[in-house]
Amino acid sequence: MWNSNRLMLSVFSFAFLCVSTAQAEKSFLLNGIDSKVQFSAPGKLEFIEPGDDIVNILDITDPSRPFTVANLKLSNSLFGPPTNLQITPNEKIALVTSAMRWELVDDKWKPIPDNRLFVIDLESEVPQLIDTVTIGRQPSGMAISPSGRFALIANRADRSISVVEINGKSVTLSQSIDVVDEVAAVAITPDESRALIVKNSTNKIGVLAIDQGIITYQADQDMPVGQFPYNIDISPNGEFAVVAHTGNGGRSDGHADPFVIIQLDREVRPYVSGYVTAGDAPEAFAISPRGGVAVALLLGGDTMLPKDHWAHQKSGEIAVFKVSKNAMTPLQSIPIKGLPEGVAFSPDGGYLYVSSFALQQVMVFRVDGQKLIDTGTRVDLPGSPASMRGRAR
Repeated sequence: MWNSNRLMLSVFSFAFLCVSTAQAEKSFLLNGIDSKVQFSAPGKLEFIEPGDDIVNILDITDPSRPFTVANLKLSNSLFGPPTNLQITPNEKIALVTSAMRWELVDDKWKPIPDNRLFVIDLESEVPQLIDTVTIGRQPSGMAISPSGRFALIANRADRSISVVEINGKSVTLSQSIDVVDEVAAVAITPDESRALIVKNSTNKIGVLAIDQGIITYQADQDMPVGQFPYNIDISPNGEFAVVAHTGNGGRSDGHADPFVIIQLDREVRPYVSGYVTAGDAPEAFAISPRGGVAVALLLGGDTMLPKDHWAHQKSGEIAVFKVSKNAMTPLQSIPIKGLPEGVAFSPDGGYLYVSSFALQQVMVFRVDGQKLIDTGTRVDLPGSPASMRGRAR
């Protein structure tokens, strides 16, 4: 005979599970697809007639099984660090910049700086573009504040930082800050008291002070660092930042490049405390939301260097580091072909996503303590990914 109490309990449990699943917080991952450039041969980058660039949006609510929910035909660019897009902490909207647009000059396609910021509604049945905001020229790296109230955007051609206010799904340009030099990336401290800006062409890290919504550039606090700093992330506890340098004007050359550790003690001005060997051209870089582990993607030579270059045979690499306020220690190295471009952790830090420009796919890794385990899951993309980002933390 059926046990009626057990049956009722099973029905209740099933109903509760269905409700819980239906109400599970949605989580997304963005991939910026660039159709305007291609490697016709190793080391030979060509500008081609523009097709449809795409912002690919993956649902990672189940972080082990990403799937595409939208492919929006929006301009995107390989030029710049792979951090030109991000999702607000509440996952209601996504912001994506367009750094470059193509212009036909003397029968040849050439890139010129763009100035657009796209606002995407992630709560609609299918994510969709809801606004386009004019900002500075060649908007590249971006950081959305932990509170979700504003975002900072590094404008390389304008040598400025655009400040945009976020009010629900309304995004407006509120300020443009002259920072003197070309600037490629930006990161905001968890307490929103400071931001660090990456001055790639002059090899410096600059400081922005944030005080009750007023943001000012602290020109006297610029810090000299290594050759061609290009990306940056700040630890979840806000104690330190790590700057990744690509060297050689942002391209792989076979030679090792550094990480720089910056201390962020609230009682003193930020300062450089150490250099660590990273590997050849660590462009994509992210610190885990859990802290303790950081991952860099080394560009490698198989795609970026011609076949007769001595370092052409060096493939790209997923490099895993133990990271703390005072040190970075190599933990793991995983070869990856085809120009690795994007890296992002799931919101809980339990999974890592890596994209390959040439292979046109996202690879899924499980984070087991301080080690990456390849799940074997691959997500095909509708083109070559130039950038990747998830939720701001």
